[in-house]
Amino acid sequence: MQDEREMIDALKQRDPAVLSQIFEHHADRIYRLAVSLLHDEQQADGVVQNAFLALIRHVDSFEGRASVGTWLYRVAYNDCLHRMQAQQRVADIADEEADEAMPACFVDWQNIPEDAFESAEASAEMNRAIDTLKPDMRAVFLLRDVEQLSTAETAQILGISNEAVKVRLHRARLALRERLAVYFDEWVRA
Repeated sequence: MQDEREMIDALKQRDPAVLSQIFEHHADRIYRLAVSLLHDEQQADGVVQNAFLALIRHVDSFEGRASVGTWLYRVAYNDCLHRMQAQQRVADIADEEADEAMPACFVDWQNIPEDAFESAEASAEMNRAIDTLKPDMRAVFLLRDVEQLSTAETAQILGISNEAVKVRLHRARLALRERLAVYFDEWVRA
């Protein structure tokens, strides 16, 4: 992609080629985030559409404090939160309190064959486990570990501190490890 400042200037001039370039670069990632949070492909399409409409509407006031991609993620994440709150699926996104109980099942992950991790069944189990995460932890996990954004980018997108990103990511990984331990325990005993 061309220089960020040049892209913003071209967007302010309503250059459709630049908008298309930005869309091609970011739309799929935003869609994946929205589907993962909302579990609804139609709503995820709406989130992507709203994010890019917001970019078109507000490009003249875009200050460049964040990258266009980070800004789009933030708009999309906020839209997802509003949709989830409207469906009453989220009680309190900002809640940082959580029980960190000891795991119920211990698995020696080194004894699991490599092909067990790469199977379609394991992938489906991983997706089910991710879906069980609280939305705030799921968002951090998806942005950091799936989309491979930095801690700072994730914090900026979600509007939380770097430390909160690290805490939520740690809790998400522990929760996934706990949930997947039962599944992979069968591979160890086999």
